[in-house]
Amino acid sequence: MSLRWPAFLRAPCRPSWRALVVAVLLGAGVAAGQAPLGAWFVALPAASGLLALAARARAGWIGFAGGFGYAAAAMFWIVEPFLVEPEVYGWMAPFALVFMAAGMGAFWALGAGLGARLGRGRRGARVAGIAVGLVASDALRSYVFTGFPWVLFGHLWIGTPVAQAAAFVGPIGLSLLTLALAALPWLAPGPRGRIVGAGVALAALAGLWAGGTARLNAPEAPRDPPVNLRLVQPNAPQALKWLPEYRLSFFYRHLDLTAEEPAPGKPRPDLVIWPETAVPFLLNDPGAGLKMVAEAAGGIPVALGIQREEGRRYYNSLAVIGPDGSVGQVYDKVHLVPFGEYMPLGDLAAEFGIAAFAAQEGNGYSSGPGERLLDLGRLGRAEPLICYEAVFPQDIRRVPTRPDWLMQVTNDAWFGELSGPWQHLAQARLRAIEFGLPLARAANTGVSAMIDAKGRVTDELGMGVEGVIDAPLPPALPETLYARIGDGPVVALLALLAVLIFLAAPKWRVDPGAGRV
Repeated sequence: MSLRWPAFLRAPCRPSWRALVVAVLLGAGVAAGQAPLGAWFVALPAASGLLALAARARAGWIGFAGGFGYAAAAMFWIVEPFLVEPEVYGWMAPFALVFMAAGMGAFWALGAGLGARLGRGRRGARVAGIAVGLVASDALRSYVFTGFPWVLFGHLWIGTPVAQAAAFVGPIGLSLLTLALAALPWLAPGPRGRIVGAGVALAALAGLWAGGTARLNAPEAPRDPPVNLRLVQPNAPQALKWLPEYRLSFFYRHLDLTAEEPAPGKPRPDLVIWPETAVPFLLNDPGAGLKMVAEAAGGIPVALGIQREEGRRYYNSLAVIGPDGSVGQVYDKVHLVPFGEYMPLGDLAAEFGIAAFAAQEGNGYSSGPGERLLDLGRLGRAEPLICYEAVFPQDIRRVPTRPDWLMQVTNDAWFGELSGPWQHLAQARLRAIEFGLPLARAANTGVSAMIDAKGRVTDELGMGVEGVIDAPLPPALPETLYARIGDGPVVALLALLAVLIFLAAPKWRVDPGAGRV
């Protein structure tokens, strides 16, 4: 008896291998739009080609292959944490990349497959449905299983004037605009319809670009009173950061950078910010550490990333240290990284006697009580974001009152130097646009940056650089539309578009060139 593949893996249930390979390559082309390349002019045509291919073939399969290629190209940095100790964890790296890419493929397969069904066999309607389905997959991925809104379709515009639209529609709305532009050439049948659709897409893109440019060029009132910050970047490689022979030297490096005199013409900072988990001691057992921090700062408060213990639980925290070394306000990270900072269901497993993964037993971090603001007096109210928390705009909206600025402390040394840290920086820039707030970012190995309320980097330290940024905090803008309404209206619009496409599909003109591959 010969071994046969399951039916869904064989033609005609799946497209040809050639179509699947093309889908993988198109997905990788879409990934070119993400940081650090930012090649939107490659990504947008690739997304358009992927929509057309999915409309002709088995959309779910094409979606899976495209998502696989996209994630493999955009998120290859996922292997970097396993290479910090390659002799122990290196063998896991290829599996992590494959499973991550397959997970992205599953989201795209779901969106493309269900979206294609809205079209009822009409090619233009299928393209529209697939586009809506893929945007819905971005929305789903942003929220389910604690959310992972990384490298969304709309993120390819970060660094261009088009990203300013996020102040009104947010990241999912930006994804909808992106796939609408990609779908337009295929909505009407025939060569003439494609030319007209492409022309409409280019005109719409030009309008978005012009509108974003106008917003970027609009005058802004200066911050009153002015606030000057020092962002410390010690450049402590992750493989060395916690080794006994290095950890104290890295702490002293923080102190030396904090104590540096400002460059000529630079004012003395009002606040010093250190990155995530910056010190080799616990907040509740600092020894002389906090006094040393205060002495190095010379009377200036310091906000630093630090770990703390409470009972048998540990927290990834940010604490404000006063001029006398006293502990002021403390924020405990709320949105933890699954499998990285805690094990999902670990506390539940402890109820059944399996405590090895339980945060309540000190095996991983525990989540803090909730989002909050740090009241820094004349420096304003800052919303603290520890590392991963900067990728969740829905979490930023949970604070009861609007902050004056955003403060991110992070350690991106886990993710190499090629793409992961740059994508994390891009996310921070988008948060600034979405909320109309400046963002100060202190990163262990980079990229530390001062970002204004329109997402522009006003000062930065690149990867692998030791130093400080002394820079004024840019002013905030009036509260944006997205800050007020969030993602709800865009998600409702997606549902409405799905219904309209389904109802309109029978009347959609058939493209005589449509077929299956």
